[in-house]
Amino acid sequence: MARPKIPRKSTSVDMTAMCDVAFLLLSFFILTTKFKPSEAVPVTTPNSVAAKVAPETNVVMISLNKDGKIFLSTGDSKGDKDKKAEIIKSVNSHKNLGLSDAEISALVRAPFIGTPLAQLKQQARIPVDQMTGESLPGIYVKDSTNNELIDWMRGVADAYSGMKPNLLLKGDNVAKYPAFRNVIDAFRKNEFFKFQMVTNPESVPMGTDLFRLGRREE
Repeated sequence: MARPKIPRKSTSVDMTAMCDVAFLLLSFFILTTKFKPSEAVPVTTPNSVAAKVAPETNVVMISLNKDGKIFLSTGDSKGDKDKKAEIIKSVNSHKNLGLSDAEISALVRAPFIGTPLAQLKQQARIPVDQMTGESLPGIYVKDSTNNELIDWMRGVADAYSGMKPNLLLKGDNVAKYPAFRNVIDAFRKNEFFKFQMVTNPESVPMGTDLFRLGRREE
């Protein structure tokens, strides 16, 4: 006896719920995403294949832009901000700058230190959103005998007494060597002999010894 044929019916899937979930997730990510803010001191760093990640705490970074201007900044954590306040207070004491507590607090909130010592009071009065590498002259570093970065690095040494900060140097790809040398002189005169260069990471070129070494380690 033949088996009865069961009529075939097309399968219908209701996608309404899935579409609702997809749009809810999309809306969530759009509303919560924080876009990277533009850099106050634009620096085009050289490329390198180094995979070492820059530290996030106890950071003191010296930025050198394409025009040879030098800026000092710290990390964004509360501990780093406290150290920045100590650095400024140390420089204020050693150089008799006469900065008030309110001016020191304003400089701690600033994204970087970017003026000669004699103009720090003026920088403290500038709104944070108006502080850019183009609008400020940078730390005064003319040569080895007129190098105010030495004073700032002494402040770093005082603030981090008994411990070593994570010292970073972020130099522009087209910055001139004399400016770079003056930064290194300021490090050396305060016995900072180890620092990390901030670079733009890229993949290891195929066929090089480093590439073959990486393949063997895999």
